[in-house]
Amino acid sequence: MSSWLGGLGSGLGQSLGQVGGSLASLTGQISNFTKDMLMEGTEEVEAELPNSRRKEIEAIHAILRSENERLKKLCTDLEEKLEASELQIKQQSTNYRYQLQQKEVEISHLKARQIALQDQVLKLQSAAQAVHPGAGGPPAAPAFAYGLSHHAASFHDDDMDFGDIISSQQEINRLSNEVSRLESEVGHWRHIAQTSKPQGSNSSDQSEICKLQSIIKELKQNRSQEIDDHQHEMSVLQNAHQQKLTEISRRHREELSDYEERIEELEKLLQQGCGSGIAPTDHLKIHEMQKTIQDLQTEKVASTKKIEELQDEIKDINKKLSSAENDRDVSRKEQERLHVENRQITEECENLRRECSKLQPDAVRQGDAVTEGEGILAQSASVEEEVLKLQRALADAENEIMRLSILNQDNSLTEDHLKLKMHVEILEKEKSLLTQEKEELRVSLLKLNNEYEVIKSTAARDMDLDSTLHDLRLTLEAKEQELSQSLTEKETLLAELEELDRQNQEATQHMILIKDQLSKQQNEEDSITSKLKKDLNDEKKRVHQLEYDKRNMTKELDVQKEKLVQHELALNDLHLAKQKLEDKIEDLVDKLNKSEKSNLNMQKENFGLKEHIKQNEEELSRVRDELTQSLNRDSGSDFKDDLLKEREAEVRSLKQSLSEIEQLNDNLNKVAFDLKMENENLGLACEDVRRQLEDSIAGSNQISLERNTTVEVLKMEKEQLEAELSRAEERRLEEASKYEQTIKELSKARDLHTSALQLEQQRLTTLCQEKDLEIAELKKNLEQMDTDRKETKEILSSSLEEQKQLTQLLSEKEIFIKKLKERGSELQAELDKHSQALRKNEILKQTIEEKDRSLGSMKEENNHLKEELERLRDQQSRAAPVAEPKPLGSVTELESEVLQLNVIKGNLEEEIKHHQKIIEDQNQSKMQLLQSLEEQKKEMDEFRCQHEQMTVTHTKLFLEKDEEIKNLQKTIEQIKTQLHEERQDVQTENSDLFQETKVQSLNIENGSEKHDLSKAETERLVKGIKERELEIKLLNEKNISLTKQIDQLSKDEVGKLTQIIQQKDVEIQALHARISSVSYTQDVVYLQQQLQAYAMEREQVLAVLSEKTRENSQLKTEYHKMMDIVAAKEAALVKLQDENKKLAARSEGGGQDMFRETVQNLSRIIREKDIEIDALSQKCQTLLTVLQTSGPGDAVGGVNSNQFEELLQERDKLKQQVKKMEEWKQQVMTTVQNMQHESAQLQEELHQLQAQVLVDSDNNSKLQVDYTGLIQSYEQNETKLKNFGQELAQVQHSIGQLCNTKDLLLGKLDIISPQLSSGSALSSQSAESLRAVKPDASSLASQRELEELRKSVQEKDATIKTLQENNHRLSDSIAASSELGRKEHEQTDSEIKQLKEKQDVLQKSLKEKDLLIKAKSDQLLSLNENFTNKVNENELLRQAVTNLKERILILEMDISKLKEENEKIVETTREKETEYQALQETNMKFSMMLREKEFECHSMKEKALAFEQLLKEKEQGKTGELNQLLNAVKSMQEKTVKFQQERDQVMLALKQKQMENSALQNEVQHLHDKELRLNQELERLRNHLLESEDSYTREALAAEDREAKLRKKVTVLEEKLVSSSNAMENASHQASLQVESLQEQLNVVSKQRDETALQLSVSREQVKQYALSLSNLQMVLEHFQQEEKAMYSAELEKHKQLVAEWKEKAENLEGKLMSLQERFDEANAALDSASRLTEQLDLKEEQIEELKKQNELRQEMLDDVQKKLMNLVNSTEGKVDKVLMRNLFIGHFHTPKHQRHEVLRLMGSILGIQREEMEQLLHEDHGGVTKWMTGWLGGGSKSVPNTPLRPSQQSVLNSSFSELFVKFLETESHPSVPPPKLSVHDMKPLDSPGRRKIVANVPESFKDNTESRSGRRTDVNPFLAPRSAAVPLINPAGLGPGGPGHLLLKPISDVLPTFTPLPVSPDNSAGVVLKDLLKQ
Repeated sequence: MSSWLGGLGSGLGQSLGQVGGSLASLTGQISNFTKDMLMEGTEEVEAELPNSRRKEIEAIHAILRSENERLKKLCTDLEEKLEASELQIKQQSTNYRYQLQQKEVEISHLKARQIALQDQVLKLQSAAQAVHPGAGGPPAAPAFAYGLSHHAASFHDDDMDFGDIISSQQEINRLSNEVSRLESEVGHWRHIAQTSKPQGSNSSDQSEICKLQSIIKELKQNRSQEIDDHQHEMSVLQNAHQQKLTEISRRHREELSDYEERIEELEKLLQQGCGSGIAPTDHLKIHEMQKTIQDLQTEKVASTKKIEELQDEIKDINKKLSSAENDRDVSRKEQERLHVENRQITEECENLRRECSKLQPDAVRQGDAVTEGEGILAQSASVEEEVLKLQRALADAENEIMRLSILNQDNSLTEDHLKLKMHVEILEKEKSLLTQEKEELRVSLLKLNNEYEVIKSTAARDMDLDSTLHDLRLTLEAKEQELSQSLTEKETLLAELEELDRQNQEATQHMILIKDQLSKQQNEEDSITSKLKKDLNDEKKRVHQLEYDKRNMTKELDVQKEKLVQHELALNDLHLAKQKLEDKIEDLVDKLNKSEKSNLNMQKENFGLKEHIKQNEEELSRVRDELTQSLNRDSGSDFKDDLLKEREAEVRSLKQSLSEIEQLNDNLNKVAFDLKMENENLGLACEDVRRQLEDSIAGSNQISLERNTTVEVLKMEKEQLEAELSRAEERRLEEASKYEQTIKELSKARDLHTSALQLEQQRLTTLCQEKDLEIAELKKNLEQMDTDRKETKEILSSSLEEQKQLTQLLSEKEIFIKKLKERGSELQAELDKHSQALRKNEILKQTIEEKDRSLGSMKEENNHLKEELERLRDQQSRAAPVAEPKPLGSVTELESEVLQLNVIKGNLEEEIKHHQKIIEDQNQSKMQLLQSLEEQKKEMDEFRCQHEQMTVTHTKLFLEKDEEIKNLQKTIEQIKTQLHEERQDVQTENSDLFQETKVQSLNIENGSEKHDLSKAETERLVKGIKERELEIKLLNEKNISLTKQIDQLSKDEVGKLTQIIQQKDVEIQALHARISSVSYTQDVVYLQQQLQAYAMEREQVLAVLSEKTRENSQLKTEYHKMMDIVAAKEAALVKLQDENKKLAARSEGGGQDMFRETVQNLSRIIREKDIEIDALSQKCQTLLTVLQTSGPGDAVGGVNSNQFEELLQERDKLKQQVKKMEEWKQQVMTTVQNMQHESAQLQEELHQLQAQVLVDSDNNSKLQVDYTGLIQSYEQNETKLKNFGQELAQVQHSIGQLCNTKDLLLGKLDIISPQLSSGSALSSQSAESLRAVKPDASSLASQRELEELRKSVQEKDATIKTLQENNHRLSDSIAASSELGRKEHEQTDSEIKQLKEKQDVLQKSLKEKDLLIKAKSDQLLSLNENFTNKVNENELLRQAVTNLKERILILEMDISKLKEENEKIVETTREKETEYQALQETNMKFSMMLREKEFECHSMKEKALAFEQLLKEKEQGKTGELNQLLNAVKSMQEKTVKFQQERDQVMLALKQKQMENSALQNEVQHLHDKELRLNQELERLRNHLLESEDSYTREALAAEDREAKLRKKVTVLEEKLVSSSNAMENASHQASLQVESLQEQLNVVSKQRDETALQLSVSREQVKQYALSLSNLQMVLEHFQQEEKAMYSAELEKHKQLVAEWKEKAENLEGKLMSLQERFDEANAALDSASRLTEQLDLKEEQIEELKKQNELRQEMLDDVQKKLMNLVNSTEGKVDKVLMRNLFIGHFHTPKHQRHEVLRLMGSILGIQREEMEQLLHEDHGGVTKWMTGWLGGGSKSVPNTPLRPSQQSVLNSSFSELFVKFLETESHPSVPPPKLSVHDMKPLDSPGRRKIVANVPESFKDNTESRSGRRTDVNPFLAPRSAAVPLINPAGLGPGGPGHLLLKPISDVLPTFTPLPVSPDNSAGVVLKDLLKQ
């Protein structure tokens, strides 16, 4: 364990150190990087800077300051972000550190294993060396070296970043793999080491042996570590369970040991206190007590052993996890109860100690030990009796438990009762142990008390009886407390037993209730059977009634026959009518059949739809489950989306099917309605037919008897028709009823379905709508994506080509940009260095100034101190004694100085705090800026999509820029080649220019990215970019022009100088030649003159050249200045644009007019200048032609040509300057256009601000309305407060009254108390005097008192210290003589009389004072009202003050905000002033430029004059051209003057514009201030409203609280008043006695209260224990009830099965009864008919002859009928009875699964499907058909779910289909009478009963149908009969949800018979089967 913990600690330390080191290295690298970036190249540039470039650098410094500030802001933002990210990183790093620690722990474990393996390897190596001594060389372990090195490299050298968790996991895996590999190697090398030989031993074998040893060691360590880990886990789990028990037992033992120590200490004290004079009886008692103590100790040891055994048992139980928790909870709670009892015992021990401490000083007194012993024995006996009672109660409880267990064994509840027994036994054991411990402690306490009493009796026999009485009372109290505790324990045990009894009683009651329920169910089933019998009897009665009706009908038919005999004449008419009626009836029958078919189809469709709905519901539920499961499994998987799509498709299909079902239901309803209508029409037609028949009967009275035969035939046909009609009517009625029922059921089911389906439909519709919307959106998105994709394809195809070009250009550009960036970085570094140096200089200056000041002050102080020191020295030298007070003065001065310094220090600290506050404010502002930055980032992200659209334009711009860069590169290369000296300047200028342009363009792009702009803003950006690009182009053109100028200057000047020098050399050579050749003096003079002239000209030319070079340098400097100005102007323009955007909202249309005027003026000026420039260019061209024409013939002419060249150069310069001016003009134009755009934007913003102002005004009005409402509510609250104040006044008045009454009562009590004290003092004195006189009387009195006290102790539970003192006094007074008692009684009587008199006086005074109180109460009321008013006023004033304070605070906040705003405004004004100053400086520079150009013009004039003079002197012929030149110069001068005027005008216009801008800015600031004020007022009003509401609510709450408190106080005081008044009224002459009794009662009540509190605490603990035990018992009971329920459910199922069987038997018996009754009825009917026939034989014998004749006709008729029947049979062979098919179909699902193919074959044979086809279908679709059918018919209808089959039903269903069908045919199809083939002898007359019987029997099918329709239960074929006939009234197999029940109470469609169809041979056809059925 220690090694494991050590490894853990080392791993943690390493991980934490590495993480800290990595973070420190990160922060250090960041700080070093920033320092290096800031400090780069400072040393390189400082030496290189010449003084000439300082100005340029300062200008650049001014420009770059703004950028520096921006960069600083960005840096601060980035630093704040860095801090936030560092915090996040810290939080993440803590988590990762934790994970790393875990991983490192694992790594350390693996390392330890690796090291152990290495050790084993080394050992193996050493062993191998020992084994193989011949092999040399040291052993090596390369694998381990590799592992270690790899590990060290991977683990220790990394910086422990977040990816290190992965690396550590990999290392763990690697190390584990290595461990496994090493283990395998250990096994391998161990085998080799065992079978090693010394011959073939090498160094490699030794190393392998060492490896094996190390591996063995490592494996051992791994095993030991794993064992340790397992043991550690096991120990942790066991300790967690056992520590609690051990702690509890330890505490218990410690407490017991403490108690034992205390007892021993008390025994020692008793032994010390014991005297020598102890009686032998006392010794015997002590010996007995010691024996009892020893017995109790042995019992205690036994109890401790039992406790230990219990603890062991508890430990064993704890190992069992299932029951451990409950037992542990119980044991905990019981131990807590023990703790409580132990505390009580400790309290009792402490009380005993106190009593001992009290008794030790009183050890001198003595008492009777006999009485004490008797009392103790009695008490111990009582305790033993209580213990016996408890034991008996426990035994009774055990007996009851045994009895209950026996009872419960009968009821199969043994297991639960065993558990209960176990719990009860455990509880009883623990309680018995606890009771034993308690008894032991009680006995020990009793012994101690006895010993104390013995000591008292022996040592203090001479003491008074009072001390003994006191001790007895104390002991009695202790015993009573113990008794109360034992009683409470007994009560708890009894309560527990009662609870157990109750639970058992509840269980028995539950059993009884279940039996009652079963008996009730049996009774209900009996009642159901009786009802069924009654229903059968009713149906039999109905059958009898129907038979009676039949007889009546037959009588009526006889009457009608007689009428028909009379009416034979109307037969022809009847025939015609009958044929018509037959046609009609056939039509009706066809219609009825069609309607029946359609109804059946509709029913089938309904069933199918219902089953489809159920399938859909099941699928929906399954889909929901799958969805929930899939949602639980994976939240965002593709599978889910597919499932959802499938489910949506299924839901749509279900919706469609639902809609179809609803439509079908509607169609069914319509069809049912149509059928009803058709049935009504049929009924009407039938009634018409009956009427017609009656008419025909009336008309047929005249027909003769000749056509009797025809009448009989007609009669037969009519009867058949009537039977068919009646059947049709009955069918119609039954079908109508069926349809109504089915419709009702369908409506119910539809309602149920619709209620559920509507909810689902709504949910699905909402889902569908959402999905449709999503689909529409997705479609739109797809369309957009398609269009975008096409566009992007086209763009990509174009952009790919452009990209190829761009990549090349970008590569070149990047090289150039890198160079420029390097140059810019160098310049920035220089700037940073300079700025740092300036800051350092400024800081140093400040510090130097402060140091100088401090030095001056210190010097002055030093001088003062020196002077004081000198004075002190002088004083010391003068006088030593006088020298003492002077240093005190210096000390005081120094202290004062120290105080001053402290004050200064405090001021400085305050300033520091102020600065810190400022810094905090700045940090807050930084945080706000960060938030704004984050918002801008979000906007950037949104703008990126828009930025992609801008990329096309940017590519074009990049191409243009690339071209410009190429041009610049070319120019730079030319400059490099031409000018090495001027390269640095030009490069810096170009780089600065390009950088500025690039920075501007990049800033624009960054800005475009940062701001989420709208389309208008993007258009503005595009315009701005285009304008910037124009500016860049202009600057590039300037650059090019400058380079060209420089090239021209350099080339021209150098060329000219070389030409001039060459010319001069040539002339000098010529002169030398002339001098050498010709030596004429004239020529020499001439030549000297010429030389002088040439020298002069040369000097002039040189002067001109110097001037030109100076001008060139000036132009360069001006150019640089111009560029700086342009950059500054651009920066200022950017700022002005930002400000103009803000100001644009306030600007108005007037500004635009001014703009237009200025633009027009500028355009006019520019046009004029263009004209002037054109004129000048023309003149310059003429001058050029003149100069060119003047050839260089003479030397003088050469000089003129040089001058003209110089003039041309100057002209070029002027042209360049003019170009510059044009460019400036263009810039001015662009600025004017920008200003116009900005003015438009400002107008728009003005309108927006006006709208905002209107909205703010509306808000202000709303707030004012709200404020008025609040003021009203405030006034209402004030009125409420006034009312509360009045109530308060009343309460205060009542309080005053109560206080007065209280004072009166207290006064009276004070009067009474001194009298009592005086009386008690007298009594004590008398008692002391009489103690020595009469000891016998006192002893007798004391014995009496003991009896009284015992009685009082029994009545009252505890005594009070105050009562003890009073009892002492009373005992003394009683011990005194009777004479003194009489005197005292007399004194008390006199005192009572005095008190009565005083009381009367007091009552009178009370009455007077009541009157005074009433008067004063009235005054108080008035005063209280005034006071409340004043309080209300004060509260109002306070509220006003608080409101004013709040307003003052708000105003102060506003003032501070205004101050900050003013400071901001001042800063903005300063910035604007600096910008205006910059503009003024630019204007001044422009003016300087103009002045310089004027100077240049003057110089040009002078040069022109010089040229004129020269031309006049040398070339007089060219005077006209010179005059032209002079005129041109004059025109130029005039133009310059004009230009100056125009410049002045432009300056004035600019100043006006600046004034307008300032005015607009002032207006904008004014509006801003107004907005801010309005916002502040709004916020203040809101805050005020909120605060006022809060204050009102608080005040109201406070008032309510006060009111409640005061009301409580009033009630309390009223109660006190009532009690005090009652006491005063009831105060009589026995006031003192009553006061004492009241005090006693109070003390008793307080004691009772304490006892009740203790009892409450005990009872609460008991309640807790009971609650826990109850919860446990409830758990047990629930388990018990569950088992009971299971038992009952099983019994119920058995009962149900028995009931079902009995029902089946009853149904079979009923069926037999019905068949017997029907046969009986038939027999009766046959007898009746036979009697009638015998009566009619005599009458009909005469008609036999006639009938014989008619018989032949009948035979023919019968043949026809038989033919018709055969035709009908042949026709119906192809048809299938729907009822039969339905029954077959239903029977298919009631047959067992392995026999269903027979049903399907039978159905196929009936439907005419061949055997082979049927077998193919069965083989192909075996699964599909069954699944489809079961799914279609799965659950039946909605109302009757498919319940599981009972055993009886299963037995029915297990029989085969053929057997059931045969049984059915046997029972149902009795052999009926075959078709009659009567002979002549068998013929009977028409009216004979035999004939009637034949008639009744012949139409079998009709008869069956009529019987089935009329309700008779004779032979019924469930296949051929309609549904109601085939269904019995009692459900045979108990189908349906309710089990057994009457079918009339259930829907028809739910109850279907269970049978199987007859298996048919495949050869037989459906027709043969039907024929067989008909033959049977």
